[in-house]
Amino acid sequence: MEIIEILKKDYLNFPKFQSYEIYADNVYFADPLNSFQGVKRYQKMINFMNSFFSDMKLELHSIEQEAQIINTEWTLTMLSPLPWKPTISISGSSELMINDEQLIISHIDRWNISPWQMLLQNFQFTFSKIN
Repeated sequence: MEIIEILKKDYLNFPKFQSYEIYADNVYFADPLNSFQGVKRYQKMINFMNSFFSDMKLELHSIEQEAQIINTEWTLTMLSPLPWKPTISISGSSELMINDEQLIISHIDRWNISPWQMLLQNFQFTFSKIN
């Protein structure tokens, strides 16, 4: 299966049933909160997110490949574990660099909001007007 089709399936199933075999063992990962190397560490991060947040969905808006670079645009939504279960929503993009063996060697996520704005979503309350 072509890497683009595998990625589409992974986005649809996120965070479960991810295809970690499409990543090089020493893949570099970065997002606004983390940066590290290694597919095992990447897998641990995804597993942590799956156990900490609930009702996670990763909507893929676009995916394009030009030579050795794959660019995606997406929106991640999830329920925070706080008692009032606020929804966290992060829109962003990813740049994936692949090697000649069609393995991802770099995965860099960029968010359209700051980490602070993401955190503040936990505390956006709506109050009903009492008549």
